[in-house]
Amino acid sequence: MASAAVPAEGRAGRGVVPVVPALREVLPDGGLRRGTAVSVAGGDTGLLLALAAGVKETEGGWAAAVGLPDLGLAAAEGYGLDLRRLLVADDPGPHWAEVVSVLAGAVELVMLRPDGPVPPKLATRLAAVLRRSGCVLLVAGPWPGAALRLGVRSGRWFGLGDGYGQLAGRQVEVVAEGRGSAVRGRTARLWLPDEHGAVRPVPDRPVLDRPPLERPVLERPVPGRPGVVGQPLERVAVV
Repeated sequence: MASAAVPAEGRAGRGVVPVVPALREVLPDGGLRRGTAVSVAGGDTGLLLALAAGVKETEGGWAAAVGLPDLGLAAAEGYGLDLRRLLVADDPGPHWAEVVSVLAGAVELVMLRPDGPVPPKLATRLAAVLRRSGCVLLVAGPWPGAALRLGVRSGRWFGLGDGYGQLAGRQVEVVAEGRGSAVRGRTARLWLPDEHGAVRPVPDRPVLDRPPLERPVLERPVPGRPGVVGQPLERVAVV
């Protein structure tokens, strides 16, 4: 593992870890600044994976998932993560901080769900580890002193009918805010994911601003005249 990854001293201070194009405008640096912690409010797994997907464009391309036993590997691959370069520590228990410290020296990015509230002193100690290594820490949930905070402010799934069908995608509004140039919140409307499991921008005329999806119009037969239809019956909105 260590031989495949870029040495920590070669990563520190080298700008940003890329993100997928759909997320660049919402991030103040156009990517994830190396050596920092980023908080994903509410622990939204889709947003976490979308933010991590760009790591494959780095020289090393390695990522790790710590404390995320329910992480769907198929979903991770759909968002663009290379499973061949993903290290997984499902249940590190109370030793998650030690695991993160070790991995930070070997991978470009770590996705983390701590097993409870994070003490500020521990966050400060890990911040020093991140600065030295140049690793990005993506946290599912709050993180003391996070350089950037992102979250899903609103969202809606599409594809289900009235008791039938399958989910085809989710539209969301992503909000980013933080310190320095990121103090003022930035927003982006995205498919997270789309029907192919990837993330992409919502068009200029987003579906969220249109009427709900509807069933085909049902026509009312004209009494006494088979095959002739009159006014439409009511439309049934899909919720």
